[in-house]
Amino acid sequence: MNIETVWREEDGKRLAATLWRAGDGYRTISSAMLGGGIRTARWVLNAQVAGAYSRTDPAVHLAELAAAYGLEGPGVGMLTAASVSRTMRRDDEGVHVSATVGLRVPTWAAAPAGAPDPELAPLDGTSRPAWTPGTVNIVVAVPVPLDDAALVNAVVTATEAKTQALLEAGYPCTGTASDAVCVAAATGAEPEVFAGPRSTWGARIARAVHAAVHAGALDYTRYLDSRD
Repeated sequence: MNIETVWREEDGKRLAATLWRAGDGYRTISSAMLGGGIRTARWVLNAQVAGAYSRTDPAVHLAELAAAYGLEGPGVGMLTAASVSRTMRRDDEGVHVSATVGLRVPTWAAAPAGAPDPELAPLDGTSRPAWTPGTVNIVVAVPVPLDDAALVNAVVTATEAKTQALLEAGYPCTGTASDAVCVAAATGAEPEVFAGPRSTWGARIARAVHAAVHAGALDYTRYLDSRD
């Protein structure tokens, strides 16, 4: 996975994005705003936005950015308020992972019904804020084909590894309320049918995601400490 970092000026800030120009031959499963679901994809874009992001059409915004970067054909696009220039990359026996980790509002997936969510708290005390982009975005590249069920299993495995890494890094949470993930699997051969954490490729996904997210969480802690 050859990822490049590009920069742009937006909302008065210099913002980074990572691009993976994968080309033909990949099938993706993603929760991303642009290119989500199961599909073929030629590229993956993870773009940083300002913390006070106020656009209500993130998919359109991502399509505009993709066009500006010369990305053609179907692809996957994600937004994050985390520092994309601090993206962590880890590999494990052919699996490649990149992760941006920002934990401004660590969140448990299951919370009591009706409990206030700090991610959705009004900015001015009276009105709901604009949509807040995800803060833990994960891209996984697997060099073998995965069938549909294995693709879903790979997302579960990556999510479990993410949560394990966050807990081990000292963050009592399962992630944030708007995390995104993309798993890209090669095409062209007989697909693998398993991607759980004890399968051959699932174990590699788990280790690579865990390593990237754990490193990103520790880096985020150092970043917070440096601001004190």
